[in-house]
Amino acid sequence: MLNAYWNIGKGIIEFEQNGDQKATYGKRLLENLSKDLNLKYGKGFSRSNLSYMRLFYIKYPICETVSHKLGWSHYYELLKIEDDLAREFYQNQAVIENWTVRELKRQKKTGLFHRLALSQNKEAVLELSIKGHLVKSEKGLMKDPYIFEFLGIPENKQYSENDVETAIINNLQKFLLELGKGFAFIGQQQRITLNNKHYYVDLVFYHTKLKCYVLIDLKIGGGEYEHIGQMKLYLGYYEKEISDDKDNKPIGIILSEEKDDIMVEYSMLNDKSKLIVSKYQLYLPEIDELKMKVKEIINN
Repeated sequence: MLNAYWNIGKGIIEFEQNGDQKATYGKRLLENLSKDLNLKYGKGFSRSNLSYMRLFYIKYPICETVSHKLGWSHYYELLKIEDDLAREFYQNQAVIENWTVRELKRQKKTGLFHRLALSQNKEAVLELSIKGHLVKSEKGLMKDPYIFEFLGIPENKQYSENDVETAIINNLQKFLLELGKGFAFIGQQQRITLNNKHYYVDLVFYHTKLKCYVLIDLKIGGGEYEHIGQMKLYLGYYEKEISDDKDNKPIGIILSEEKDDIMVEYSMLNDKSKLIVSKYQLYLPEIDELKMKVKEIINN
């Protein structure tokens, strides 16, 4: 089907437009082609579909660059992305993580490419688009912000950390999609006991690619210095008492609504702990604003 649609797009450009991609073709041309193709081959050749087949050939002029691990519905969504770098990223990531069309739509909507790109330099952004997002270390887990719009918490509602945690457990599959590939859920409110005093880690996962435990703490408001110290305690305990010889050092992620970058920088200065402090949002980000910030990185 992909080959057929690609060749139809090629035919529209090379035959109907004499190879001129920018030639004025008008809706009448596609309407006539739609009638002819539907009459000969059946449904599936609407004017809208034909316009995307045309665009399919323009954006993928070499047929071999089309991944047959994705279906036409995936490419239909990818072709809606104007930015070539972003489109290439989402295509590669959809293949790497085996996204459904619904998952692809969500990651586009939440601006995954732009959120990942904000923590990169120009060269890294270009590499991100070409290779996709491959998690090789704790830095690969960093997104700023994480987006939890799937929790469905109303904007005017007063909520607690427990409310957010409970909503995450109730939407665990979607939360795992936001975290990324390789996470296996271990449990919530995992108890740590030291000197007869109990501490509780909000969420514990095991990362199958990094071969380590990942501890997540959720915070309402801003992340504070004491939260970093507490997470270091958790990481030390898991490294000494829970991890075995085959495991790598555990990773800690503190997710807060606000983040003081300078405080985090000084708190982690010369620290070898595998600890990430990131923001989370319960609502969709301003995609246009993210795009502008990424353009600034690329143009510098």
